[in-house]
Amino acid sequence: MRAGEDLAQIRINTGISVIVPTYREAENIPHLLAELDRLRRDYDLTLEVLFMDDDSRDGSVEAVAASGFDWARIIVRTRDRGLSPAVLDGFRAARHPVLVCMDCDLSHPVDAIPQMILGLASGQQFAIGSRYVPGGSTDDDWGLFRWLNSAIATWLARPLTKVRDPMSGFFALRKADFDAARGLNPVGYKIALELIVKCGMENVGEVPIDFSDRRFGESKLTLKEQLKYIQHLRRLYLFRFANAMYLLQFLVVGASGVVVNLAVLSGLQLAGLAPWICLAGGIGVSLVTNFLLNRRFTFSYARGRHAGRQFVGFVGASMVGLAVNYAVALWLSHKILTGAYGLQVSAMIGVAAGMIFNFLGNRYIVFRKRYVRD
Repeated sequence: MRAGEDLAQIRINTGISVIVPTYREAENIPHLLAELDRLRRDYDLTLEVLFMDDDSRDGSVEAVAASGFDWARIIVRTRDRGLSPAVLDGFRAARHPVLVCMDCDLSHPVDAIPQMILGLASGQQFAIGSRYVPGGSTDDDWGLFRWLNSAIATWLARPLTKVRDPMSGFFALRKADFDAARGLNPVGYKIALELIVKCGMENVGEVPIDFSDRRFGESKLTLKEQLKYIQHLRRLYLFRFANAMYLLQFLVVGASGVVVNLAVLSGLQLAGLAPWICLAGGIGVSLVTNFLLNRRFTFSYARGRHAGRQFVGFVGASMVGLAVNYAVALWLSHKILTGAYGLQVSAMIGVAAGMIFNFLGNRYIVFRKRYVRD
């Protein structure tokens, strides 16, 4: 086997750490270890296997101990539990220069690991076991809903990477590349996508795999995990397209403020109050809701700071933005757009200029990021 011969040349100076996040996988552990032991013997690998267990208390510790393999150990985690943190902790604890992550449910074929290692040896930064490249497949029992769920999740990640199967939990990378990463904060279970984006992995190889459904235990893919994936995507979009994403959220909040303004204004009008009170009430309430929503969502990184000072700054930026709006519209209508509908077009451009100023003032002054040196 040519792959075996090539791998034999690599193994002299290369050890492999296989990281397996687990929660209530005691039934699967002996079977996975048997597969990994076969691979170790077939390729004469220098191997360690780390089971990162989220305090299952289901016999997982005993299952690893009963294997008798001195290259397999289990670390029980009682804090910050979850698949992604478990994988990151495992990568930090790994002893060898090549890291492999895989599930414990026997859905990932261990026979694909040599091809992944060869990919890294040939210059790839990241190797991923893919269901969606030629030669890859999924279990025949996959229904329409599960296939559609996977397709939508992959499509949502497309702006972040061109990898066909970024949802895969089966991948390999060099420990040196992982150790150089900064700012890793994955949510949920799509750790590969986090690493590809945050580590700037441009040269990603995809190894075709036959993905099988788990044999034992229950699936961990719940609605809660799917919602976490959306939250994770938001973080990654903010990381990759920071200003565009902040601006988009700022505009959405601004649009909600228009709705609030009109609703409050209309309510006060129905109550029989004077027009100036209705207008002032609508503006005042929408200003407060805009501030709260921007503080909670758009610029959430700054919500731990003093809210009162931020609100004063937010109002100040809004007032200056209104002045910019008025000045730009007035200048355009008098100097450039003097024809038919010139005033209306000038007003629209003024609104855009004021909105951009509001965004920049809030982004870089009111809710500015503070960086702490390592």
